[in-house]
Amino acid sequence: MIRFCSARLIQRGLHTAVAKPVMATSTAASRAAASKMAGAQAETGVVGSRLVPGYGRTLTRALGGQVLEADTEGGGHVMTEGSVDWRRSFHGLGAKPFAAPVQEELARALEPLDIEIKPDGLLYLPEIKYRRILNRAFGAGGWGLAPRSDTIVTAKLVTREYALVCHGQLVSVARGEQDYFIDTGIPTATEGCKSNALMRCCKDLGIGSELWDPVFIKKFKKEYCMERFVEHLTTKKKKKIWLRKDREVEYPYK
Repeated sequence: MIRFCSARLIQRGLHTAVAKPVMATSTAASRAAASKMAGAQAETGVVGSRLVPGYGRTLTRALGGQVLEADTEGGGHVMTEGSVDWRRSFHGLGAKPFAAPVQEELARALEPLDIEIKPDGLLYLPEIKYRRILNRAFGAGGWGLAPRSDTIVTAKLVTREYALVCHGQLVSVARGEQDYFIDTGIPTATEGCKSNALMRCCKDLGIGSELWDPVFIKKFKKEYCMERFVEHLTTKKKKKIWLRKDREVEYPYK
């Protein structure tokens, strides 16, 4: 509750002055105002007299219910005559096979040194190796990933659909996904989402197809991999992990 004290007349010699009303604030009102100010600081990110935009706001509130990347339709995107809108088009899908040299490069067996294995025993090809194979087959600039949807951000996941276009024709469409743990990790997760979509699209070209062949997987593990009991340095828990025979146990295991 706010009270206003009555004005007082002050006589000083020949002059008369009117004192301004004095505003007195009750203790309860002071506490309420302080609480409101603290809430505003947490919301807007005010630190002392500085305003730090964006801090203290949740991702959901910051996006305002919108997706991370807005649809470009009608937003200044101009399609020239003869161009293809890869967000919707299936231009060239299954229209014609690639030249024989391209197919030979795509079907080439993977080098054993290029294949990695995860601690749980899953074989995989690093994402950069997929890009190198595409560059050898189609040439640098002869292929690309075109987004087919908006970037969807959930509480723990980033996902987006991409199309792989090679020599002007659609080859494959796949949805990439990537987990994240804090809001500042979203930009990195969007790149991981793109890499995941690239790997899935390359399956339709036959790149690294042996990684899904049970016979090859068993043979590769027997020749190039081994299982070892290790201890986690932090939790001190012991477990069995897979690793290549030419590799050493790395952190966080010993």
